[in-house]
Amino acid sequence: MGRIASFVALGDSFTEGLEDPADVGYRGWADRLAEHIAAERPGSRYANLAVRGRLIDEIVGEQVPQALALRPDLVSLCAGGNDILRPGSGPEVVAARLEEGVAALNAAGAKVMLFTGFDLREVPVMRLAHSKIEVFNLHIHDIARRYDTFLVDLWPMAVLRDRRAWNEDRLHLSSDGHRRVALRAAEVLGVAVEEGWREPYPPQVPPQWTDARRADLRWARQYLGPWINRRIHGRSSGDGVPPKRPELAPLDTVS
Repeated sequence: MGRIASFVALGDSFTEGLEDPADVGYRGWADRLAEHIAAERPGSRYANLAVRGRLIDEIVGEQVPQALALRPDLVSLCAGGNDILRPGSGPEVVAARLEEGVAALNAAGAKVMLFTGFDLREVPVMRLAHSKIEVFNLHIHDIARRYDTFLVDLWPMAVLRDRRAWNEDRLHLSSDGHRRVALRAAEVLGVAVEEGWREPYPPQVPPQWTDARRADLRWARQYLGPWINRRIHGRSSGDGVPPKRPELAPLDTVS
């Protein structure tokens, strides 16, 4: 597409930017991508409506209409991950809801950018959803083809299977993981960047088996347990959290 004058990001914690700290709140791949866009087109405007913990119905039912009201050139829509990780969820049902959002944005004339899910086969517990994510990704590829969207395919990005691309909670990207996703998205959009996302991490000595198991136990106690508990009780980490940039504005303007 031509130079992007306005960009709205929709989604959950991945797009909100957890765990990529900024001076205030979180930065994340979407903010970083907006910075790349602004470097190419000064004065371009950016909004981020993503909120941690949001499910597909909330993103399509609430965030998509808000994005339509802003009439942006580009809308990134990454949604469904929280649904897919829930026991009993069906990839086909989640994908159908995602398509509703894409269709609405497409009909309004916005260019849409979709994302596939991550390959989580190396992450304890999360690997149980591996086959569901694969099926969901097939649907996303099909939606992207039929609606002629941009597609950022995260699944084959081998660099994101390195632990250093992830926060210690193993649920959210690290700052460097967000940096690499932003570079990949810029590449898909044709936005010029000076770095490369493919650069491998330096070699690292694997931890001893016993040390790795202790780390797994600490992770389960500190992060996995609370995550499961919230879902059992119908709570979300995003309860009461507002979007960080609800209005389109240049990057140097905080909404």
